[in-house]
Amino acid sequence: MTTASTHPLVGALVDGRYRVLRHLADGGMATVLLATDTRLDREVALKVMRPDLAADETFVSRFRREARSAARLSHPHVVPVFDQGEDDGQVFLAMEYVEGRTAREVIDAEGALTPRAALDILEPVLTGLAAAHAAGYIHRDVKPENVLIGEGGLVKVADFGLARAVTSQTTTAEDGVLFGTVAYLSPEQVERGIADARSDVYSLGCVLFELLTGRQPFRGETAVAVAYQHVSETPVPPSELVDTVPRSLDAVALRALAKDPFQRYQDAASFRAALDATLEGR
Repeated sequence: MTTASTHPLVGALVDGRYRVLRHLADGGMATVLLATDTRLDREVALKVMRPDLAADETFVSRFRREARSAARLSHPHVVPVFDQGEDDGQVFLAMEYVEGRTAREVIDAEGALTPRAALDILEPVLTGLAAAHAAGYIHRDVKPENVLIGEGGLVKVADFGLARAVTSQTTTAEDGVLFGTVAYLSPEQVERGIADARSDVYSLGCVLFELLTGRQPFRGETAVAVAYQHVSETPVPPSELVDTVPRSLDAVALRALAKDPFQRYQDAASFRAALDATLEGR
């Protein structure tokens, strides 16, 4: 997400409850605002959907359903959803405000991390996603922007299920335009618009690759070029880009990035177990 200095809702009272304090960031789907919940006297992150999405009745209906589903998730490494609603055409989601940085900001500031620092971020993400997968939930949009690192170091995953609300398929092509966060989309999301736990595993593999190397596994001048690489090309081992990456982590990352979902770790729990085994030298 990109930050900006102001927003028309700053100072407004949304839904008779949320007093907007300041603008935090803009993303492809929504604007994020810091607000005070005047009923419970606590700060929340208010995610206000793009006007074109809010005007789409199909999206709004799906968004409400996905928000209710996300609100049922309760885990220390998952950002909780508190509320969702609509006020004067503004469709919003209220969730925990995590003060700190995103993994994207960490990568942009520091580049490639040490393997230990990379795993300190990835392991809590895998723990939260493992609990979600066990409960039948799929994230569908795992990326560094959705990994929040609090000032105390607690790592949490945000935006569960919201990618599903944008379109009935996780990614679709219309007039040659590919929708979705292409840098982290699994081949099956690109080709068939479907996602399961193994799709989250692939996206996590992309995140691990980027934490270890400071760059995404596939890069191109257009979204379609990147999508083609997800389907057709094999990423280089991270150690070829950063020689301090152990070969054992190469193997873990490349298995997570397998084109065939059956060749990947089947969920976040098995991905986490493989990382643990690598750290223990097994």
